[in-house]
Amino acid sequence: MKEAASHNRRSIRLHGYDYSQNGLYFVTICVQNKTSLLGKIMEGEMVLNDAGRMIEKWCGKLLNKFPCITMDTYIIMPNHFHAIIEIMDNVGAHLRVCPDKTDENDDLNGAHTGAPLHHIIQWFKTMTTNEYIHGVKSLGWQPFDKKLWQRNYYEHIIRDEQSHDNITRYIIENPFYWITDNYYVD
Repeated sequence: MKEAASHNRRSIRLHGYDYSQNGLYFVTICVQNKTSLLGKIMEGEMVLNDAGRMIEKWCGKLLNKFPCITMDTYIIMPNHFHAIIEIMDNVGAHLRVCPDKTDENDDLNGAHTGAPLHHIIQWFKTMTTNEYIHGVKSLGWQPFDKKLWQRNYYEHIIRDEQSHDNITRYIIENPFYWITDNYYVD
């Protein structure tokens, strides 16, 4: 009898860190196989296609779904998405409950303390994937290979103002340096 292969995936998260606590997080989510599905760079500017505009729409809905977060800076690139997400749970010394507004009639339905970063990203990936599938079926969008987004995402905890300034500049200037970007695919 053949044994099932063991998948020992190494976590890229900081061991023991509470990703629901207040803070700034630099997040990058990549399209599966780095396929450029969200638009293109023209003369150093990102030009969103319909799929890219759909991603932008869900950025706004993300803020409604998780009222304890803000999106400090973000950019949708042809095959990835960068954002600085700020989680704001603590008000003074009192921990606030951040509701997951699944059911508009029940404000505490699915409530959890804070909004763990992985729940935020998981929800965003799920919603954008569902709408992208609709776009493929109904609007002729380019199909994707098995999954819209790569399995994981990259995150970096922003710990000081200098790091925040550098990452903000990187996000804003990302289209201008597209050809030299790690995610660039010709």
